[in-house]
Amino acid sequence: MSEVKFAAQIGLDWADKKHDYFLSDSANQTTEHGEFKHHPASIDKWARDLQHRFNNEAVAICLELKSGPIVAGLKKYDFMTLFFVPPQALANYRKAFYSSGAKDDPTDAYLQFDYLNKHRSKLRKVTTEREDTRIIQQLTFHRRAFVEQRKELTNKISASLKEYYPLVLQLFTNLNTDVFCDFMTTWPDLSKLQNTRRTTLEKFFKTNHCNRPGLINERLQTIAEAVPLTNDTAIINPCQRYTLGLVRQLRTLRETIKEYDDEITARFSQHEDSDIFASFPGAGPTMAPRLLAAFGSDRERFDSADEVNRTTGVAPVFEGSGDYRWLHWRFKCSKFLRQTFVEWAGQSIKQSFWARTFYDEKRGQGKSHQGTLRALAFKWIRIMYRCWKEHSKYDESTYLFALKRREEKLKKVA
Repeated sequence: MSEVKFAAQIGLDWADKKHDYFLSDSANQTTEHGEFKHHPASIDKWARDLQHRFNNEAVAICLELKSGPIVAGLKKYDFMTLFFVPPQALANYRKAFYSSGAKDDPTDAYLQFDYLNKHRSKLRKVTTEREDTRIIQQLTFHRRAFVEQRKELTNKISASLKEYYPLVLQLFTNLNTDVFCDFMTTWPDLSKLQNTRRTTLEKFFKTNHCNRPGLINERLQTIAEAVPLTNDTAIINPCQRYTLGLVRQLRTLRETIKEYDDEITARFSQHEDSDIFASFPGAGPTMAPRLLAAFGSDRERFDSADEVNRTTGVAPVFEGSGDYRWLHWRFKCSKFLRQTFVEWAGQSIKQSFWARTFYDEKRGQGKSHQGTLRALAFKWIRIMYRCWKEHSKYDESTYLFALKRREEKLKKVA
């Protein structure tokens, strides 16, 4: 991209209400600064004025976003090439020239132009994935946000129950279930629970797929012998109302996540790369779409597996000063992407022979669980990158055979 000739180079500083820009006209060697409102009509007018002014020739725009309203508004114009500068990189660039910490929108627009003009080869172009891929990317990202909300809700419910109704936590180790929500809605406090007939409780548990007589009898005995933590209504009544409110939210979140799962499954099954990512051990219906979303469909997006490891944050960062050298994990990365590969690496141990062997060896050497999973994810990404590039499904036996041949070659060299 550094060799492409642009009719104009623009630094664009975005905001909620207006956007400042600094423009350099390559032919006339002139510069100018301006602004336009954050409104669809204003964005369209600014873009079409540029298109007419530069006779539809290529224009480069540098901004601090890879996605968002302004990016979506500009992507539809073919003559524009968008470049992304990381916000932290721009902040450090600003400090080099303005050590006082001074900052304003016109200055930031100029700095983005300057970064584009002098370091374009270091910037990544904002690319547009296929529509079906982008839909899966957004769905999986939003689903994860709802899962985090669900986790927060169950933690709040658990904390509230400990204050007035701890018996429920003995009966249900997993609060993220329909049976728990139904139980709390029907028996929101201990007194109401203990005044219920034994046959009614037995029917409730059996209706909710608990058909083990021993477990039912154990639960009923626990309920009968339970002693209230407190009889103070000033504690019980507010906590009960708060808990029931949280349970209603939990039920809604569970339904929302189920709807997301159904749509993600349907769209993933129709994607042409679904077979590739579904072939990896432990991927399953949840992780396979997330892995596809991480790689995308554009085979030119990554030049190597190492680039994928760096982008996802799985690869560690090397630092050195004098004779001192050290490694640490990558801070500037997408936590969602790193979480995707580390979580999947943990699942792969259950279904992949070599992954289990690798994990056990590292743990035997004293490596931590999380450190071992990141190392395993690093190796998996190299394998997945090859399959992704070649449009081929993963085959465990083929990989094991390749490992065996490599070991034989190393023995011959030794």
